[in-house]
Amino acid sequence: MRSHALLAVLGLLLVAAPAAGRVTVGSKAFPESWILSESLAEEMRALGVGEIEHRSNLGGTEIVYQALRSGSVDAYPEYTGTILEVILHVPRPIALAEMRTALAKEGLGVSEPIGFNDSYALAVTRAVHERYALRTISDLGRHPELKLGLTHEFMGRSDGYPGLAGHYGLRMKHVLGIQHELAYTALASGRIDVTDIYTTDAQIERLGLYVLEDDRGFFPRYDAVWLYRLDLTTREPRALEAIRVLTGKVDEARMIRANARVVLGGQTFRQSADSLLTEVLEGVPSRKPAQADVAGSILRNTGQHLKLVVLSLLVAVLIGVPLGVIATRSPLVGSAILSLTGLLQTIPSLALLALLIPLFGIGIAPALIALFLYSLLPIVRNTYVGLTTIPIPLAEAAEAIGLSPRAQLFRVRLPMASPAIMAGIKTSAVINVGTATLAALIGAGGLGEPILSGIQLRQNSLILQGAIPAAALALLVQRAFDLIDLVAVPKGLRLPRSKG
Repeated sequence: MRSHALLAVLGLLLVAAPAAGRVTVGSKAFPESWILSESLAEEMRALGVGEIEHRSNLGGTEIVYQALRSGSVDAYPEYTGTILEVILHVPRPIALAEMRTALAKEGLGVSEPIGFNDSYALAVTRAVHERYALRTISDLGRHPELKLGLTHEFMGRSDGYPGLAGHYGLRMKHVLGIQHELAYTALASGRIDVTDIYTTDAQIERLGLYVLEDDRGFFPRYDAVWLYRLDLTTREPRALEAIRVLTGKVDEARMIRANARVVLGGQTFRQSADSLLTEVLEGVPSRKPAQADVAGSILRNTGQHLKLVVLSLLVAVLIGVPLGVIATRSPLVGSAILSLTGLLQTIPSLALLALLIPLFGIGIAPALIALFLYSLLPIVRNTYVGLTTIPIPLAEAAEAIGLSPRAQLFRVRLPMASPAIMAGIKTSAVINVGTATLAALIGAGGLGEPILSGIQLRQNSLILQGAIPAAALALLVQRAFDLIDLVAVPKGLRLPRSKG
């Protein structure tokens, strides 16, 4: 039983192992990052770089930066202010040369500026601006009753709300965390009064927002740059050439137009990246627009989602059932195993994914490991409960007829406990279908991809392309396990089916 579990874990890691000889460009979970990264990936292809992959939607700075450090990503667009505050933790502005020296210790390089500054700012609607006579950030101090809806990353960064509140002496009574794109809907509907924005965001003009003046100069410059792995110098120098080609070429007006094509114009980020390349590099032909294949995309995402669920569940069964058996050996061992698996269940999924990236990079491996860990508790607990609640006379009868402990386990105890065990496995499978949508945040794909993209672009149709198949998959998984029960659970122990 233990050898099967070990082989399952090794198989999981082999399936999840990344391909060698590939250049991977990463991007964060917002359109500007997608567009820039796709532009870089396309320029690399134009310069003859072989196998290139663009991993989009990799969450926030912490996730994509850890992916760069671990080698799962080779380059991605970043901002100088973010490098200072989040990556280097430097409280004062430093020159680009000093940044390079500090990052070189991690095997990383930073390019010259791409050409535009995308700073943080606070914005309100024109109605709020006029009603409260808000012109500067300092003016917020006179209205602590205003409701602030801020992105979670902005709320947690020293160059975000904590530092801003200290710098301006703000004592706002209502500060809520909210997804960036959803904040615009909340702002327009009056549910919040103030939100943080990026200065190249196309929504500023569309919604007619009023940007509050940073009158005390809190926000540093956020010049867009490329962060990349220094080993590209020897491994694939043409990738570095692509980075140099796209340095100093994209000004703020071009970036705002590129963002608007995606957020407002309904283009894909690939189409917008092609248009941006045509603007900044004379004579570069645009790719022929790809035909939208919604059905094919849903099938691919569903297949990847099912792969994540099945592989992680398989390993969880092969390890969880033996752990449940071992837990019955003594109260002390049982308490330790159940406590440990219960503790794993309490770790927030995003936190667990972020912790796994430095060890396993991005992609399928950390996603499978996280899903496996979350699957353990229902399986271990139900195996333990099933084995410890077998009627005592039955257990004594099996021992009285001279069955060996192994025979008692496989011929009496496990079959008797099979209804409880199968219920635990079914619970884990259904939970996994929902949890696996978060795997898209670390580049593992699945049905979370269209959901995340739909949230970013405020397109319900994209959200439904992930949400509906995920719900249908959960129902199908539950029905599949009902059929498996007919084989795995002895006939006399099956629950009676409801009539009608």
